[in-house]
Amino acid sequence: MFRHTKLLQFEAKPEKPDPVYAHKLQELIGGAFGEMTVTMQYLFQGWNCRVEGKYKDLIMDTATEEIGHVEMLATMVARLLEGAPATATAEAVKDPVMAAVIGGMDPQQAIVAGGGALPADSNGTPWNGKYIIASGNLLADFRANVAAEAQGRLQTARLYQMTDDPGVKAMLQFNLARDTVHQKQWLAAIEELKADGLESDIAPTALFDEENQEHNNTVWHLSDGPDGAKAGWSFGGEGIEYLTDPKPLGGPGTAPKPDPALYGTYSPTQDAKGTLKGKAKEVKNKAK
Repeated sequence: MFRHTKLLQFEAKPEKPDPVYAHKLQELIGGAFGEMTVTMQYLFQGWNCRVEGKYKDLIMDTATEEIGHVEMLATMVARLLEGAPATATAEAVKDPVMAAVIGGMDPQQAIVAGGGALPADSNGTPWNGKYIIASGNLLADFRANVAAEAQGRLQTARLYQMTDDPGVKAMLQFNLARDTVHQKQWLAAIEELKADGLESDIAPTALFDEENQEHNNTVWHLSDGPDGAKAGWSFGGEGIEYLTDPKPLGGPGTAPKPDPALYGTYSPTQDAKGTLKGKAKEVKNKAK
């Protein structure tokens, strides 16, 4: 059951309007790692969860909180936009001088949202449901949640450094704290999944006997970097071997002849002809 009141989870009152910062703050609402993403991610994870009890409760508790975070941010954006040139923005940005004066304000917040927040990121790109991860495997999902909260906290920290407004900073301090505890809770929940025997280190806990046993414990050195083999994971502690000179196991990656009806360019001998032509030219040049 969702609990919702008319009160914000935490206060969202800037000291003064700042339409430029309101534009930036959109990232925390509708960005790939914004509050809309974690809200929908946790809701669908909860609805897809087949384990009644503590895990589902934790997911749904957090999902409901994240709805409140969207509300806080949307309220902050509206208050930051107070007094912005809502009716004049559309015309103003046609003039390069006025556009420079507006200096980063999002005209869509005025034109489309009437001085409010948008379900979009700081570039105006609409929020996308493809951002969310809800697989039904709690280990895979909780790991994705840790990453989402880490990226969200990182972006919040960057935005925190971009404002001197005490009211904005107070709200972001609260958000930073919640992103901290959410990372902690998902990490703890991962360990509890293991302790309860529901999952292990690898997701999913299946098909270990079916996988190719020669290739489940090696890191292939395929870059120019020399230091990968010096790391702790290459000394067998995690059952991993660092292959310093791996060899390709497959043949040439040549695509098959295309369907004639698709009109794909095709010539199985063109490379050879090009090589012969090049060699002939090379011989001719040497003869000069």
